[in-house]
Amino acid sequence: MSGQEEIAEALWYVGPGRAEIREERLKPLTDGKVRVRALYSALSRGTEALIAAGRVPVSEYQRMRGPFMAGNFPFPVKYGYQTVGRVEAGPDDLIGRNVFVLYPHQTRFDVPADAVVPVPQEIPLSRAVMAANMETALNATWDASPGPYGRIAVVGGGVVGALVAFICARIDGAEVTLIDIDRSREELAASLGVAFATPDAAPTECDYVFHTSASAEGLTTALNIAAEEATIIELSWYGSGIVAVPLGGAFHSRRLRLISSQVGKVAPSHRATYSYRERLEAAITLTAHPHLDALLTPAVSFRELPTALPDILKARSGVLCQLISYS
Repeated sequence: MSGQEEIAEALWYVGPGRAEIREERLKPLTDGKVRVRALYSALSRGTEALIAAGRVPVSEYQRMRGPFMAGNFPFPVKYGYQTVGRVEAGPDDLIGRNVFVLYPHQTRFDVPADAVVPVPQEIPLSRAVMAANMETALNATWDASPGPYGRIAVVGGGVVGALVAFICARIDGAEVTLIDIDRSREELAASLGVAFATPDAAPTECDYVFHTSASAEGLTTALNIAAEEATIIELSWYGSGIVAVPLGGAFHSRRLRLISSQVGKVAPSHRATYSYRERLEAAITLTAHPHLDALLTPAVSFRELPTALPDILKARSGVLCQLISYS
């Protein structure tokens, strides 16, 4: 056990577009907890861009709290949920293990031992940081429950959209297309083993359409390319924004089904057989595929984050999964 107080450093969002690194005091480690030294974390660009801009709706202040978040919305707040590190102190069977934790960006931290999930040795830690995004994508496919030999489209080629496409591509006979306005995403789609199209060339009559672009235009595309009685799964989170949904066309006559998917609960189709931890363990296992490295943006140093964040989080930055290195 660690028997003395130590100092760590953490990233805090302190105002619209502003972040700073603050010292965090770690008290002596108590029974049932582990001390983790961060090795990598990753920015969840969509969510953290809204948080950095102060656009979390008041109605969502409680639901949006991360497991180990500190502070309060809108500011100041310590936020994040994609960290991998090494256990330095705690139960003997965990010391020295590499683990994934739903923890904000911080150099060292203490959490209950059951909050860490060991990362299999064969999975690079730089890729394991995507486990939380993979968990979101996995839950979305469970919400949709597509069967074999269907036509599937994913509108929005960000990290979550790409991971949804990656999972769906493993379904027998599925025809999967990643749709994005950025033509450079075609290379990403190819690396994931799926087709690519811009919205104007998107396939129609799709049995399942996943929407992840967080834009009204993307949602319109998703509705327009859905087959009769198809399911559209909405993964985008719009914060305090209001989005126009074009339901006045063929939405009713084609009997389309628009559902939300959110990782806060295990999808009903798997709720009886998967706990939250088991779902996360499954997501970590899915990050073993080396082609997922195509989503990773070269690491930025933790200490450079306050100055680098505006460029990373701005619209059309081209950044997918931004790695943060603590070495």
